[in-house]
Amino acid sequence: MKIAVFNGSPKRDGSDTLRITRAFLDGMCEYAPQEITQVHAADKHVEYCTGCFECMHNGGRCIFEDDMREILDLMLESDLLIFSFPLYCYGMPAPLKAVIDRTLPLSGMAMQKVGDRYEHVGQADYSHLRYLMICGCGFPNSRHNFEPAEAQFRLMFPSGHTIITVPECPMFGAPEAETVTRPRLGLIKKAGYQYAKTGEIGAELMSVITSPMIPEEQYAQIVNANS
Repeated sequence: MKIAVFNGSPKRDGSDTLRITRAFLDGMCEYAPQEITQVHAADKHVEYCTGCFECMHNGGRCIFEDDMREILDLMLESDLLIFSFPLYCYGMPAPLKAVIDRTLPLSGMAMQKVGDRYEHVGQADYSHLRYLMICGCGFPNSRHNFEPAEAQFRLMFPSGHTIITVPECPMFGAPEAETVTRPRLGLIKKAGYQYAKTGEIGAELMSVITSPMIPEEQYAQIVNANS
């Protein structure tokens, strides 16, 4: 399987969320060999979309000559797109959002009704793609934190999507927390294996990997004591 990983963290390889993503990919690779390409959004020259819609009229050619053409080609050549990012203001970091905005050339101006909403008709065939969102945050629980990012992801990719949200994410970068993070990364690796094998993650396993690793109150006390 060809997998394109888009890392939205400005920390690049130092991203705590990327540690989760790597464990997931390790599980996928344990099931079968995978062809993985990683892109740090912060390292790419991607201009902000101006909303001129030129790309939607001329077969997908953007007015900007930057790294986005290469990124679009990578997306269309892949089987699975993984968007790995920390939660910023209840959404994705700006470099990754710029990449998402610039996927506009994949769509045309024409629209069609799908279910109870309208969608733009694609200028490219991306029906083969699957989408995975892996998002971590620094809060001790998932309630009233991830919902905006999840809603956006589901609307962007209405079919073939899987969403993993992980609270207490800074713990993955703390060596003193390994007694609780190592087992969790093991379960995330198991989820990757399961996903590679079946195309989905079981509800019970998903519930565990998206839950707090230590009690919420204890985590908040540790963060506050070190702030």
